[in-house]
Amino acid sequence: MEHNVYFAQHYLECLSQASYLIADEKTGRAVVVDPRRDVTEYLDDADARGFTIEGVINTHFHADFIAGHLEIAARTGAWIGHGRRATGVEFPIKRLGDGDSISLGDVTLEILEIPGHTPESIGVLVYEHANDEVPYGVLTGDALFIGDVGRPDLLSSLGSSADEPPANSTTACSTS
Repeated sequence: MEHNVYFAQHYLECLSQASYLIADEKTGRAVVVDPRRDVTEYLDDADARGFTIEGVINTHFHADFIAGHLEIAARTGAWIGHGRRATGVEFPIKRLGDGDSISLGDVTLEILEIPGHTPESIGVLVYEHANDEVPYGVLTGDALFIGDVGRPDLLSSLGSSADEPPANSTTACSTS
């Protein structure tokens, strides 16, 4: 089977933050996952390869940096996706739930709900070919790290558990 997926990690060392541009090289359709506020790098990367950014996925609400989903959506017309448990969002979102599939052509993304780090956390399985049994990769946001896990205790002070969103999540989530 021929190579079909474009998978680029954009890493910001000072924040230890990884984001991704994923595209189907045949169709040119792309998504950005967990973008930081300066979106120029993603837009330039996509433009240089002839990709159209159709969507932006946030694996969870980011409290440690300002995300660039609104900037990408404004500049490209892309939809913004969050886990289906996302609350307090002040802009239109595509709610993504367990088993949802996003097709970029043959490259396919499958959503996994992985509450714990935050109640709305999702993971993204990336399949290079729609009929592959084994994913090309998985993006876990801050739920899993190499040799560690994301902190599930950060929202407990707000009365939150993995089963329910925090009572005052609106202010924490509206600008991230």
